[in-house]
Amino acid sequence: MTTAQMRRDDADSQGKVRWASGWITFAAVLMIFSGAMAIFEGISAIAKDSVFVVTRNYAYNFSLTGWGVLHVVLGAMVLMAGIALFQGSFWARVIGVVLASLSMLANFVWLPHYPLWAIVIIAIDAFIIWALCVGPGRHSRAV
Repeated sequence: MTTAQMRRDDADSQGKVRWASGWITFAAVLMIFSGAMAIFEGISAIAKDSVFVVTRNYAYNFSLTGWGVLHVVLGAMVLMAGIALFQGSFWARVIGVVLASLSMLANFVWLPHYPLWAIVIIAIDAFIIWALCVGPGRHSRAV
């Protein structure tokens, strides 16, 4: 193999890693956005119970104040995990996947109270999980 071919191969492998870490950066930004919106959603549920729809005979029947506290706490954890992802550590990716999964579950149960926003956050969380799972480490080059 010539030196030029080795440089080209190194540039290709670095380009793949940059692309993958770009997805992790994007997932971190989405987690920060999703966490902040969950905090605002939780504060709104705690402060003004009349903003949300209250359904009767729903299987997961909690008070809106309880849901609000859950969204504030979960949103804060998602936001902090999103900030930690900028370090590029593996533990932050694992925690990000776990918290995005919990956020998906919380928003699934939240569907009757605010359906459009819950569906948007579920979609964002699914993308976050995908982006964190295909991040760097999968494109390692065999020597």
